[in-house]
Amino acid sequence: MSQLSPVCAFDISPDGAARPAASYDLLPEGAQGYRWLHLNLDDPAFAGWVDSHLPPIVARSLKATETRPRVSAQGDGLMLNLRGVNLNTGAEVEDMVSVRIWATQTFLITVRRRKIFAVDAIRQEAEEGQAPPTTAEFLSTLCDGLTERIETVSLDLDEITERMETEVYDEENESQPELAPLRRKVIKLRRHIGPQTDALNLIAVIETPVLPASLRPRFHETANRATRSVEELHEVRERLTAISDHLDLVQTARMGRNGFALSVIAVIFLPLGFITGLFGVNLGGIPGSQSPVGFFFLCAALAVLGVGLYILMRWRRWL
Repeated sequence: MSQLSPVCAFDISPDGAARPAASYDLLPEGAQGYRWLHLNLDDPAFAGWVDSHLPPIVARSLKATETRPRVSAQGDGLMLNLRGVNLNTGAEVEDMVSVRIWATQTFLITVRRRKIFAVDAIRQEAEEGQAPPTTAEFLSTLCDGLTERIETVSLDLDEITERMETEVYDEENESQPELAPLRRKVIKLRRHIGPQTDALNLIAVIETPVLPASLRPRFHETANRATRSVEELHEVRERLTAISDHLDLVQTARMGRNGFALSVIAVIFLPLGFITGLFGVNLGGIPGSQSPVGFFFLCAALAVLGVGLYILMRWRRWL
């Protein structure tokens, strides 16, 4: 069997001091502090390790290929699936990355497939000796970090939408190649952030020995910030829809005006074309065919007829 290779592993004391974990086993009952293992879902030894060290339902949750944000109390532990915006190089932020978590008072496992910057920030703090002193503090810090990055992306989308509104409504710039990709981005973000808001609200009220009552206000505040981000994304989506509808109306109006102009031109030139076609036949008796100024009079008559048709259409309010 291959050896488990954590992304990082720390033993964290009650004062927040962290040192590399002595092993990857669960800490014994009554141990001070907690052990944090940050694991890679693609590690060949991962599946076998969680099956042998964790309850079956927890192991299945951590190994799941697809997840959605959720929170569930399991005995003396807490199982969480959360998501964060994808800030990895070359990735799209809306392709959100998941973090699977199993937490007890003395043991904490986080599992990821791609780098999650909120978790990486905690890893850096642990390396500097400033890790969260308890698993509950860790979860609070993680939820806050995930939400903070979601808020940043939400505000960026709001600024982009405001700039597009200025260009469309004030500067009448009808070319918006970013509109469709931006709408898809907002839709994908709302798909995951909405359920995550529900999960964060549940963390604030769930009964578990992992989370003390003193931390509930912090989780409530984090859930409130996530809810605000969802509301901002909803507003951005509605504003983008309004921009799209406005551009469609402008385009429809332009096509209508162009079609009307072409119809007017066709109406004016239809009788002119008929007359020129009639006079163009090679038969005797065409008026003016023997006169040197016949062509001039024909052109003048056609011009007068065209102007007359235009005046008639204006008088009848067809233009």
